[in-house]
Amino acid sequence: MASPALPAFTGPAAAAPNGKRIKPPRIKPGDTIGLIEPASASDDPFDLVLVEEAIRAMGLVPKRAPNLFKRYGYLAGQDKERGADVTAMFADKDVKAIFAVRGGWGSARALPFIDWDVVRANPKFLIGYSDITALHMAIAAKGGAVTLHGPNASSAWGKASVESFKRIAFDAATPLFENPKASEDRLVQRRWRTIKIRGGKAQGQLLGGNLTVLTALAGTPYLPDFAGAILFLEDIDEAEYRIDRMLTQLGQAGVLKGLAGVVFGQCTNCRDPDGSGPGGGFTLNSILRQHFEPLGIPAFEGAWFGHISDQFTIPQGVMAEIDGDAGTLRLLEPAVS
Repeated sequence: MASPALPAFTGPAAAAPNGKRIKPPRIKPGDTIGLIEPASASDDPFDLVLVEEAIRAMGLVPKRAPNLFKRYGYLAGQDKERGADVTAMFADKDVKAIFAVRGGWGSARALPFIDWDVVRANPKFLIGYSDITALHMAIAAKGGAVTLHGPNASSAWGKASVESFKRIAFDAATPLFENPKASEDRLVQRRWRTIKIRGGKAQGQLLGGNLTVLTALAGTPYLPDFAGAILFLEDIDEAEYRIDRMLTQLGQAGVLKGLAGVVFGQCTNCRDPDGSGPGGGFTLNSILRQHFEPLGIPAFEGAWFGHISDQFTIPQGVMAEIDGDAGTLRLLEPAVS
């Protein structure tokens, strides 16, 4: 069966103004949580059993989107079906928040098939990361509510991940995001260290996610205005030169211009085995410095989010303060109404 044709793109990138974003109601024990797969399909049906058990373990009630078990190649159904599931979960009055089961690839393909009027009219949290960055960015660009860059429903959900998520979504907390102290038999800590790129403090709205996915949205109606924002980024399995290439594109597209600050999280397995690492080319830190130091804004790398077993839940679209010297990020307002 052929995939339906994508609607034509007829205009420039739609940049939503960085004003106050709508804040969803906080999540409460007993709330119904919608489950969607806007990108790749799950390979094992038992994975969904584990997802639903995890949702229930958080005191919540899972609800499957209508097309959750569809499959089209490596995607979780046709683009139109995955987009319809996003719309359906936002429209469903019983659903109080929406979890992406997993990432992979494909969320961007579903964006033209989402009813953005429905999304704007029904503010609720969307939670996920990696390829779900496409949905986070599109919701921000289309004037939707605050969303949560955090574990997907199929993530490991260790204690630290659960606590971070609940503090933001349940407790309306305004935490200081500070990397954990690693348990190591070392004179000084080596793991989970942050590295200053440029010091100082600045305030702005948090916007960002996966670098590869975000960069692929440049020139589309689904990338918001980043002026005055604190941009946060992460990635996985990208060689140094590809990180360089993507940051070059974002810079030349004007995305980096006017930022208040930059936080680069974990870049898991981001090393070219053919020689782009130390001694053979630029290191990741060198590339980040080349792109971020000239901006003259606070920036650091190594924050505790990305493709790792536990991570912070970071709200998109709320005001925060970056401290480039301390390697910390502090929320200045709760993510919930």
